Amino acid sequence: MKDVGQRAAEVTALKHALPYLRMFQGKTFVVKAGGGALDSEPALRSLVEQVGALHQLGVRLVLVHGGGTQSTELLRSLGAEPRFVAGRRVTDDQALRAVTMILNGTVNTGLLAAFRAAGLPALGISGVDAGLLRAKRRPAVTIDGQSVDYGHVGDLIGADASVIERLHAAGFLPVVSPLAADDSGALLNVNADSAAAALAIALRAEKLVLLTDAPGILEDPADPRTLLSTTDLPGLRWLRETGALRDGMVPKADALEAALRGGVPRAHVISYRTPDSLLTEIFTNEGSGTLVVADLAVLSAAEKAAEDAHQRATDGIA
Repeated sequence: MKDVGQRAAEVTALKHALPYLRMFQGKTFVVKAGGGALDSEPALRSLVEQVGALHQLGVRLVLVHGGGTQSTELLRSLGAEPRFVAGRRVTDDQALRAVTMILNGTVNTGLLAAFRAAGLPALGISGVDAGLLRAKRRPAVTIDGQSVDYGHVGDLIGADASVIERLHAAGFLPVVSPLAADDSGALLNVNADSAAAALAIALRAEKLVLLTDAPGILEDPADPRTLLSTTDLPGLRWLRETGALRDGMVPKADALEAALRGGVPRAHVISYRTPDSLLTEIFTNEGSGTLVVADLAVLSAAEKAAEDAHQRATDGIA
């Protein structure tokens, strides 16, 4: 039986959450999950529970998943070594077959099974279905003086929001695999963060949320105590210039910037390792990771107060 203190704490938490519940009911959130968030059973269960809670509260969810870890494992089991340049996967013929099997097969179906076990009406689609994601093959680029051909990798042109809107209208929770095709029907591997950003823009989403293994965006990637509670587009530019954004965080920063410039009001980077990180980020002023906006001037008074409190705590640690 719960004691008085526990009941009081729960009631207080609910009171704090009520304004957010009213604010976000009927709004669209695009959540991207990949890597470790899909690898371990506890992390996957937590993700499904949190996404399910938002769905049941009336938020229109889109879950975009990656599958890079699983694709890498499959390629290595086939005797091939994956190649990455600037945090992005090079996709040759063999890698494309592996990515297709993993994304549209193992990962998407596994997520649907987890949602079914939770009693949620998830429906799996890929960016190829009904032209959901429009892409073109990435041309060779020069990086550090070297020409790099990414192979069957697509640069997104845009997304067709009508496909998702029909699913939402029918009560479904779309689970999206980030494969795309060009106008000739050639399959293209698209970065999942970029796919999530494109969908958030097309759906005029209220939020884009990227789940990662880091606590959020760190001023010093080697020190989790340097977590930034809030930053904006100038802040992202400064992090790039100082080298704080590295490896897999580079395409995430690209996706954040694209979403914000495309009209998405709020973007978030949170850790799947933190218990209930998605709900904490959405329903509390303090959040659990990093909130990114176009300009810090748009922050609400409550968000500014939470940022000030975080800064004081950080200064105390330093």
